[in-house]
Amino acid sequence: MAPRHPHISVADELQAVAPAKLVVDDVSKSFASSAGKVQALDRVSLQVGEGEFLCLVGASGCGKSTLLNIIAGLEKPDSGRVLANGKPISGPGSDRMVMFQESALFPWLDVLGNVLFGLNRKPELTKKDRRDVAKYYLELVGLTRFERSNIHELSGGMKQRVALARALAPNPRVLLMDEPFAALDALTREQLYGDIQRIWSERRKTIVFVTHNVREAVCLGDRVLLFSPHPGRVHEEFTVELPRPRDINTVELTSRASNIVTSLKGITKGNGEQLD
Repeated sequence: MAPRHPHISVADELQAVAPAKLVVDDVSKSFASSAGKVQALDRVSLQVGEGEFLCLVGASGCGKSTLLNIIAGLEKPDSGRVLANGKPISGPGSDRMVMFQESALFPWLDVLGNVLFGLNRKPELTKKDRRDVAKYYLELVGLTRFERSNIHELSGGMKQRVALARALAPNPRVLLMDEPFAALDALTREQLYGDIQRIWSERRKTIVFVTHNVREAVCLGDRVLLFSPHPGRVHEEFTVELPRPRDINTVELTSRASNIVTSLKGITKGNGEQLD
C-alpha cells in the first residue's frame, strides 16, 4: 500500500517559505575540450544572503553558468562545495528551481499543464488544489487568460512568463536564473524587469541571476559580482543601493552600470569578448 501523505491546504502551500542562504566554498571546476583542459572556475567562494537578489556578470567563458549549474545540483565541482542553509548540495532539489534562457516548456502540454508539471510531485496536495496553486502563479505572472493556450501560440515573452510560473509553483527557497531574458526584445525585457522585481518583493526568494547585460544586473540585483574569465574567478563586487522598483533607463542606474562596464572592459581587453 502506498504511504499516505498528510493533506495541506492551498493557503498553506502558498505561504512564503523562508528563503535559503547559499555558501559557495572554494569551488573549482574544469572541462576537457579539443584544445585541452579548460578551467571554468578556480577556487570561487561567495555567499548569498537569505532573500538576496544576486547577479553574476561576466563575458562568455567566465564560468558563471557553470557555477549556477553547480548550485542547482546539475553539475558537481571538482573541489570545494556549495551549502544551502548549511547542508551540502549533492544533486537537484525542489528547494532550488532553475529558469533557463530558453523556456524549455513541454509543447504537448498547454500553459496550465506546464505549470502543473512541477506540482505533480506534491502528493500532499489534491488534484484540485494543485490546479488552484498553478492558477495562482499564472495570475502572478499575468497569464490567467492564456491558461488553455498551446505553447506554440505564445510570444517569447509569454513563454518565459510560463517558465517563471512553473519554476515558482513548487515554492522553492532559491530561484536560479540563467540569462532568462537574453533572447527577448528590449520592450519585453523591460516589462519583465518590472514583473520580476514585483514577484521577488512579494515572494521573497533567494535569487541568483546570470547575465551578460550589466544594466540588467544593476536594475535587478542587490549585489553584482563581476567574474573574470579563463579561469573564472570573482573579480569585483558591487552593491546596488537604489530604491525599488527600478527603471533600467534612469540616469542613476546607467551611471552605476557604467562603473561596472569599465571594470569589465578592463578584464576582457584583448580577449575579443562581446559585452552588452
